[in-house]
Amino acid sequence: MIADNTYNRQRAWELLNEWTQSPSLIKHALTVEACVRAYGEQEADARRLNADERAAFVETYSITALLHDFDYERHPSREEHPFVGNRLLVEQGWPEEIRTAVLGHADYSGVLRETHLAKALFACDELAGFLTACSLVKPTKSIFDVDVVGVKKKMKDKAFARTVNRDDITIGAAQLGVPLDEHIGFCIQAMQRNADALGLRGVAQRQ
Repeated sequence: MIADNTYNRQRAWELLNEWTQSPSLIKHALTVEACVRAYGEQEADARRLNADERAAFVETYSITALLHDFDYERHPSREEHPFVGNRLLVEQGWPEEIRTAVLGHADYSGVLRETHLAKALFACDELAGFLTACSLVKPTKSIFDVDVVGVKKKMKDKAFARTVNRDDITIGAAQLGVPLDEHIGFCIQAMQRNADALGLRGVAQRQ
């Protein structure tokens, strides 16, 4: 899993911004990237990759996360997303492992999630959005005030962040082979490490 030097994170970021105007969708891509990249780092270390291999491996995870919804704003229907985007990725020559993972994050695509990359993307996608929602309802609007117990409580409240598929979160963790509590905690920590870029460091409460 070594990304071609011409297919790097910067190019993925440019493609995402070319196709996406919505600040919330851009932030979602960055949030998913934070979580997926953290899993890539963990997996790279488990595989004992050398420095160059590790950098390329982790960048592949970042690229995949940034591109997973890049066509969604223009083509949000199940008939088009992520298939329209995938056709462009094929035309531009993006690596197959990235394209397959992007297709696999949509259950209805029929594409199996067989790699750790694909499983990590699926596991983090809905959860990243849910953790953002959990942050923004806090008085401080901070990811640092989000914890596993509170997240699981919110998951049971069907009126909260109702567009988030709870089943995808639990199934994703299971497919990744990580206990749900551990998965939630791992992603919270990943988002905390990137809080400034995600706009989730929070605001000071008025006295």
